Amino acid sequence: MRRVRYVVAMSLDGYIAGPNGEADWIIMDPDIDFGALFDRFDTFLMGRRTFEGMAGAGGGAQSGVRTIVFSRTLRQQDYPNLTIVSENPQRALTDLRAKPGKDIWLFGGGSLFRSLLEARQVDSVEVAVMPVLLGEGISLLPPNPSSERFKLKLTSSRTFKTGIVSLEYAVEYEPA
Repeated sequence: MRRVRYVVAMSLDGYIAGPNGEADWIIMDPDIDFGALFDRFDTFLMGRRTFEGMAGAGGGAQSGVRTIVFSRTLRQQDYPNLTIVSENPQRALTDLRAKPGKDIWLFGGGSLFRSLLEARQVDSVEVAVMPVLLGEGISLLPPNPSSERFKLKLTSSRTFKTGIVSLEYAVEYEPA
């Protein structure tokens, strides 16, 4: 089965974006092989706000990569090069995971991450911790009244000269 990997940059104080969704604080480290990273995936998953932020910066559909946007407001006919999932994201993801292919990159954002984590659909959390303190912004894991906790097991770590620390964790779900 294909793995869903939440791969994200985060400030040292736990934010994946600034208060207005900005990502100008993310350091582009020359020692990180982004080509090799992107080659591990053939599908991007993202929420509407992340998609709109990327589309505004020239993002969106990537060549050779299927992009799936979870949104209740976007219409499929307005985005013919993407797949818009408006209902039952957990079922859509279960179906996608069962199909052959590379791993699936859960690109963002925090709310989608939480909902898929609670549905036990995220296999790993891979965070590049940036040596910056934002003080406010969009949290890696937004609060939820259920307050469910998730255990992680460190599988890999690496420190770069720029001060970025890359941490990879497997999600260890409690039996349902």
